[in-house]
Amino acid sequence: MDSAGLIQLLEATLDHRKARQAQCPTTSLKLIASKPKNIRKTAERELKVAQATSQFSIALLKVVATDSLPIHTRLAGSLCFKNFIRSNYTDDDGNYKIPLDEVALIKKELISLMIQCPPKIQTQLGEAISIIADSDFYERWETLVQDLVNQLSGDDPKVNIGVLEVAHSVFQKWRPLYQSNALYTEINHVLNVFALPYIEMLKLADQKIGGNVGNKAVLQQWFEVLSLLVKLFFDLSCQDMPPQFEEHLKDLSTLLHKYLIYENPLLVTDDESETGILEIVKADICDALELYTRKFDEEFGALLQPFISSAWNLLSTTGPETKYDILISRALNFLTAVAGSRHATIFNDENVLNQIVEKVVVPNVSLRESDIEMFEDEPIEFIRRDLEGSDNDSRRRAATDFLRRLLEKFEQMVTTVVMKYIEHFVARGKEDWKAKDTAIYLFIAVAAKGAVTSSQGVKTVNSYLNVVQFFETNVASDLIATDVEPIAKVDAVKYLYTFRSQLTKEQWSSAFTPLIQNLGSDNYVVYTYAAIAVERVLFLTNDAGQHLFTREDIQPFAKDLLDHLFKLIQKSPDPPKMQENEFLMRCIMRVIIVLQDNVLPILDDVLAHLINITNIIKANPSNPRFYYYHFEALGAIVRFGAQSVGNKLEEALWQPFHQILAEEVSEFVPYVLQILAKLLEANPTGALSDNYKTLMTPLLTPAMWETRGNVPGCARLLSALIPRGTQFIGNQELIQILGIFQRLIDGKKIQMYGFDVLDAAVLSFTAATLDPYFKDILNVLFAKLDKDPSDSFKHRFVRFYHVVSSKTDQGMGADYFIQHADTIQGSIFTPVYLTIILPTTAQLPRPVDRKTAVVSLTKTLTESTMFRERYQKKGWGFTCEALLTLLQSPPQVTAGYGDEMITEADVDDIGFGMGYTPLNTCKQATRDDFPEIQDVQNWVSVYMKAANQQSNGTLLTFAAERLSDQAKAALIPYLQ
Repeated sequence: MDSAGLIQLLEATLDHRKARQAQCPTTSLKLIASKPKNIRKTAERELKVAQATSQFSIALLKVVATDSLPIHTRLAGSLCFKNFIRSNYTDDDGNYKIPLDEVALIKKELISLMIQCPPKIQTQLGEAISIIADSDFYERWETLVQDLVNQLSGDDPKVNIGVLEVAHSVFQKWRPLYQSNALYTEINHVLNVFALPYIEMLKLADQKIGGNVGNKAVLQQWFEVLSLLVKLFFDLSCQDMPPQFEEHLKDLSTLLHKYLIYENPLLVTDDESETGILEIVKADICDALELYTRKFDEEFGALLQPFISSAWNLLSTTGPETKYDILISRALNFLTAVAGSRHATIFNDENVLNQIVEKVVVPNVSLRESDIEMFEDEPIEFIRRDLEGSDNDSRRRAATDFLRRLLEKFEQMVTTVVMKYIEHFVARGKEDWKAKDTAIYLFIAVAAKGAVTSSQGVKTVNSYLNVVQFFETNVASDLIATDVEPIAKVDAVKYLYTFRSQLTKEQWSSAFTPLIQNLGSDNYVVYTYAAIAVERVLFLTNDAGQHLFTREDIQPFAKDLLDHLFKLIQKSPDPPKMQENEFLMRCIMRVIIVLQDNVLPILDDVLAHLINITNIIKANPSNPRFYYYHFEALGAIVRFGAQSVGNKLEEALWQPFHQILAEEVSEFVPYVLQILAKLLEANPTGALSDNYKTLMTPLLTPAMWETRGNVPGCARLLSALIPRGTQFIGNQELIQILGIFQRLIDGKKIQMYGFDVLDAAVLSFTAATLDPYFKDILNVLFAKLDKDPSDSFKHRFVRFYHVVSSKTDQGMGADYFIQHADTIQGSIFTPVYLTIILPTTAQLPRPVDRKTAVVSLTKTLTESTMFRERYQKKGWGFTCEALLTLLQSPPQVTAGYGDEMITEADVDDIGFGMGYTPLNTCKQATRDDFPEIQDVQNWVSVYMKAANQQSNGTLLTFAAERLSDQAKAALIPYLQ
């Protein structure tokens, strides 16, 4: 592609109006100009096609490097380059997908280009470097660190910022990793090249700062350098203290302390909410101090005291402005680490604890005007920060963590001290609701022991406190009252939410109705907290795993509750606003899950609301959490209602789902695929509807499988379609299905989905139909077995073998497998069977797979000509021993899903919006290929006795000739 065409496409991805006006040089670009609504998607598709052209990545970098181009065009180029590298640099096995000369040129030019670019472009190129480093560093990019060192400048802070940004982006990946020889080898490689130049750069930054104390612009830049250097100090030390740092530890400590207490009015921001570079540097230093206190006390402990005093001074003298929140929280985190170390003895004094509570804890947990403003002006952000733990840099969270760490060390003393302040604030709370808020917050802080879990709340409480009594005396009245401040109402709801495990079913029965009534509040935060608490209580289980509230408990008020929640969500028709509050949708999801099939009487209303929401938010999916819970709610309706209402759900959902697929709403497509598959699986018999028939053609096209996030859902849906669609799946479609299988098997991360498709085909078609293709299938699988396959691959291969071997009624069986294997290479089956199939069979983890293996091995012993004749000496005996091993602990298979508790995914763990997210309400039922076999041992006995009789005692003869005495004794009861 020529540069002009590439620039046009890049601009089209950012600005629809400019693309409409453009005189595009290609037909495809004219198409963009003629269809304004599809400009961006069409341009993105054109760029995807262009990615296959030679030197595409280099062409992008040339656009990025062209100073004469508009900044937004260069930015689009850098973003496209980053995404290209993410998808096209290497495959799942780490092999390059682009030519080696292109790889070499990228590495040669990228760092110097990034350093020269404006900050926004630097960010994108820096991320691209990180992606390349994840793949290649350090074995295939040994020059990276030296290249970075060579770029460091003695007088240009902008250059140093670029270099250090890259270094930080590469080295920070070490922070969460577990120790390993490979990791330490990589770190030592870096330290040998980087550590001493790093120390020199730290000294240089100190000198430059000292020489420019009155020059704000230069000072600011060198402080940005210092900030990155301190972050790198953490990166380089996160696994172990570098020996170079240990040699200079006293000097490094002195420098860090200098900037922990450094002041310069030129670096103070005027805006009370804008965190300045000085606060960022001090916060970074506190991070490093926390690390060294936790990990390197033996070396660093003697240098710790000045930092403790200075951190205490910071906490005592820094103002309440929000711009200091990060610094205060990190300083508290540092003191929390001190409190967890041998140095905690400095806090073991009632007078010291009184000062801590009075001067540090109380000021930092008390409500500020900024908190109240956020409560009123940004309610959803207030909720997320306060309740979800997204307030990691908040004063309240850090002060609470500090107090709880002290509580672990000195429980009785801390409880006594804090309770004096709680009683004081409770008394003041009769006149001042803010004081009562402080009292309740302090009580929760000292009463809750351990983590507040998302499923159970607080499981263990302070033995010196009575949480139920405190609620009844000081909190319950605010839950019921109608004339209290909204924050007081929230405190009452949050108290219940926090200690929900401490209340009995009887206590909850009296508290639940007032809790639900708070959903009717006019205040956004109050009704949202109420929804959060209701949802968590409905999820709550006792020690036996039984839900506290059953579907019978909530049935009487479920309709009104759902109607009200839907009304709250649908107050605004604006797509972003409608999906703003994921907590309301999560509550709807939970109510439907608890109701199960009791939702059927109100199904029409619930479905109408959910479909209406779907049609609105698909125009602009903006909150992944909201639409995840939304589709879980739809999945719950399908799971619990599909078998009862026939085609009703398909008819209702087809139109909105078809539109999502047709419009390529990429955020929703993986969810839609799962629900469509679940609908099919709910009614596995009968003719396939025309709706589903129309899906087969697009589902078999390669384009549908190109997006990684679509693959699991596509495989699930295709696997559900195949058994229902055998009548209209011809040879051409079967070839396409097997092509998809091969494509999936070639990807290490998606191999299991390839087996799902293959299993569906084998279970659905006869041996005669599969005959022309079976050799090719085995060729693909054997090639993978030759390349040190994973255990999961071997498990699925062996499961596949047993499926084929057991399906003798479809013309398959062990002999069918062996005959096709022999066409690849004579006797290839023997090593595969002895080294892969038999050993792995004993390791199959799932009872259904072990049952299939039992059936397979039994039929092999009784029906296989190959094992009766070709493998008579060892093969038959080994097979019999494998069967007897399985029968020693016969697999017990339970039907359906097993545990009916449905737990939604943790939104922070699964990375919403990054690809495929499974719907737990649409979890696939365990596939049992032989549901008619319930007593495995009895089935084997009946089957083998019948086979022995039909063969005039041949099996008994084989047992006598081919088995050890021990195996013979174990088998005889199954034959006689």
